[in-house]
Amino acid sequence: MSHEARLAELGIVLPGPYPPHDPLDAVIVHGGRARTSGQLPRDHDGTVIRGVLGASGPDSISVDDGAAAAAWCALNALSVLRSALGSLDRIDRVLSVLGFVASAPGFDRQPAVVDGASRILVDVFGPAGRHTRSAVGVAALPRGGAVEIEVEVALLD
Repeated sequence: MSHEARLAELGIVLPGPYPPHDPLDAVIVHGGRARTSGQLPRDHDGTVIRGVLGASGPDSISVDDGAAAAAWCALNALSVLRSALGSLDRIDRVLSVLGFVASAPGFDRQPAVVDGASRILVDVFGPAGRHTRSAVGVAALPRGGAVEIEVEVALLD
């Protein structure tokens, strides 16, 4: 089954694409690979899911909500990849994911949060969606986003 058909089967409608500001590119294609710029958790309206994992007070966001935000990041990465490549069917496999999680001091569940992005990629690409990954805690992300991810994929010849 094609990756595009799998998206439809899963009932996934990609948001965006939401390209970055100038002078950045959303995707660079080079040497048989494509790599995205960091993707924030933007929903279909373009609203950024904000929050800090492990915080207390109004900025707090749960691990489950953080994982859902990471899933939006993955969907946004697929959206900019589709825009740059013309079709997700040009992707051979997902190579790596770099995830950043807005984290309060002492929060150490970044991998559980970034799992939300990883699950989307495996759901869409099957075994070819398995990837290497880093999940890094940071003090803050652009626009107050809870999560930001970058995705690198290998392209079909």
